[in-house]
Amino acid sequence: MAVVVWVYSGGGEAEVRGLFPFLDKTFPGCKFERKTPVRDKPGPKPNKASSYGRTGKSLIDQIKQELPGALKAEPNKCDLILVFDDLDCRDSETQKLKILSEISKIPQCAAIEKFVGFAAPEIEAWIIADWNNSIAKHSDFRARHKRMCWWLSTEKKVSFENPESFSEYDSQRDCCLEKLSDALIESSVQDEVDRDKARFSKGLHTPLLLREIDPNEVQKKCPLFRELYNYLNNFCRYC
Repeated sequence: MAVVVWVYSGGGEAEVRGLFPFLDKTFPGCKFERKTPVRDKPGPKPNKASSYGRTGKSLIDQIKQELPGALKAEPNKCDLILVFDDLDCRDSETQKLKILSEISKIPQCAAIEKFVGFAAPEIEAWIIADWNNSIAKHSDFRARHKRMCWWLSTEKKVSFENPESFSEYDSQRDCCLEKLSDALIESSVQDEVDRDKARFSKGLHTPLLLREIDPNEVQKKCPLFRELYNYLNNFCRYC
């Protein structure tokens, strides 16, 4: 029987539509249940901004609000609490300690295993790390993926061997000075030749491409991804 993993994830459409299918496909020994982002209810969406886009401290606050109720409603069901967030150029160890410290204050989950994983600086780093199985093969980009790759390397200094290293921390905004996803979008409309072609979309392309990447390739170039991958590989295999 698959072990149950409750996932508290930051972000929006890319995580909802991309991360969870990726987890299901890559770690079939676990059953991943999304706790956040909160699922939209039918009807008007006046509070959508409050459910999506949580990251950093905002995500921690949401977990503190949602987790006790879930533990009360479904006691003894969860085998692992997985918190996942875009790192946004913050320090990974500092963020991990902040999250674990706050979760540990909830007495009902004291005996439940916990793990904090990050996409650094954003989940698009995984796509860039396995460019040949993602952008290079997609019908919207395969005819120009080399041009996109060259532009990202030269104009934005994206390292395809270490995409997690992109940009620097902006303390005033508590995020990266530059967004990797914005650079990827810009690479797809970089000159007049591309103006009538498909623009990279974080909401559309990111979820699709996350399903195509080879985690063995990504883990070679993304240390924080490798940490998450190795942990879940072992946990979902041996529990």
